[in-house]
Amino acid sequence: MQILDQQGWYFLVTLLSGWPATISVAIPSFFFALIFGLVLALLRMARSRLSRGFAIAYIEFFRGTPALVQLFVIYFGLPDLGYSPSPFQAAVIGLGMNGAAYLAEIYRAGIESIHQGQKEAAFALGMTPTRAMRYIVLPQAIRVMTPALTNFAIVLLKDTSIIFAVGVVEVMALARNLVTETLQSGVVYLMAGALYLCVTIPMSHLAARLERNRRAWQ
Repeated sequence: MQILDQQGWYFLVTLLSGWPATISVAIPSFFFALIFGLVLALLRMARSRLSRGFAIAYIEFFRGTPALVQLFVIYFGLPDLGYSPSPFQAAVIGLGMNGAAYLAEIYRAGIESIHQGQKEAAFALGMTPTRAMRYIVLPQAIRVMTPALTNFAIVLLKDTSIIFAVGVVEVMALARNLVTETLQSGVVYLMAGALYLCVTIPMSHLAARLERNRRAWQ
């Protein structure tokens, strides 16, 4: 039995051609969010009211507004301030800044889960708070947070489906083009969803496995 006819293969090949753009946005966005999220978490836990206030305001704003609106502000609004990002840059910045707000809370929860005795032992060895955070607290916190970080990567990958709105030609942009060309909306969108599932299901199993092993790391 033939699984795909000629049109089906055409749909599949076309949609697969959008995966390089999807991945090329997802990976740098993830690392952007990973780094900036840590900065926000540290600011959120700082003694300075100004630092805490900035971090809280940032987190609340980016978690409280749609990612699509944020992308539009970056892509269409920043040119009014003298900076015109490319579609790729706008997508990476937008998804990265949005993701950082969520990762900041994951980092904070992970850091606060480390027993206070670990920090006290580091101080007793003569470490400064910065060195204790870098060499003692963060390595343990990241191991604890790994399942949550994997789940975040899944969410981020799915969120790339909105970047066609700022001109990035990825899977969903090509799907919309195919629907306009062939009027086969049901088949095209089902195939696009199946392609995402082929990536997210293995990632979900990885997250579940890491979660089961979490107690062994603590």
